[in-house]
Amino acid sequence: MRLRRTVGLLLAAVATAALGLTGPGASPASASVLDIPPRGANDWSCKPDSAHPEPVVLVNGTFKVMGENWSALSPKLKEAGYCVFAFNYGKLETAPVPQSAEELRDFVESVRRATGAKKVDLVGHSQGGMMPRYYVKFLGGAVNVDDLVGIVPSNHGTKNPLAVPAGWTFCPSCADQRWGSDFMQKLNAGEEAPAGPDYTVVTTRYDEVVIPYTSALLAGPAERVTNVVLQDKCKLDLFMHDQATKDPVVAQWVLNALGRKGPADPAFQPQCIGQG
Repeated sequence: MRLRRTVGLLLAAVATAALGLTGPGASPASASVLDIPPRGANDWSCKPDSAHPEPVVLVNGTFKVMGENWSALSPKLKEAGYCVFAFNYGKLETAPVPQSAEELRDFVESVRRATGAKKVDLVGHSQGGMMPRYYVKFLGGAVNVDDLVGIVPSNHGTKNPLAVPAGWTFCPSCADQRWGSDFMQKLNAGEEAPAGPDYTVVTTRYDEVVIPYTSALLAGPAERVTNVVLQDKCKLDLFMHDQATKDPVVAQWVLNALGRKGPADPAFQPQCIGQG
């Protein structure tokens, strides 16, 4: 029953995206709902301070809108002292990943101009944790990004069978995110974590979307790549893929990564919620 409901929700979201909710035929109400940023984000007058020199750009997962995807993490980052920015892209993130990476590039440039920051930090969920790697590797983003934190990112694609029919019919980014797709082969050829940013991956053994969950992990030198599996430090953390951005333990890992030189500290022990 749960699987059928999940399939139905995904296909409904894809169909909505295919109709282009923010296109010419969209009602003003629907467009405004999609464009509402999460609390704490998109104060374009915000100027980074010396303790938080890089503004944080939040990058949605597939079928997500920024207001929901970052409703928990955005205010935490703002309260911690960061300038925070979020945006929707690629018709609910269903556009081809390279095209979405161009939108990310343009948004990063807008944030850099507004804040005066030389670099930004990127925090992304699912596709949003993987797609910035294309920006870094192929669109000149390596010089503009200090930290890239991927939350359950689809770094090597997924073997989830739902990715094939959805991607084939409605969702080019779903096709790109299939295990072994041409896009994935191009993205992961050579260095997976090119020099420039520091990379932190946070994933969960209970990921039901990116299958296997180890697909999220990146190869690279320890000085710029940290891979975190939530249950290695918090055995009873039951968060799955969709709501991972709302996990308080994930938030601790994100803040650890952003608050230090290099990626997240592999020795960091987060406070495990509800575990004493």
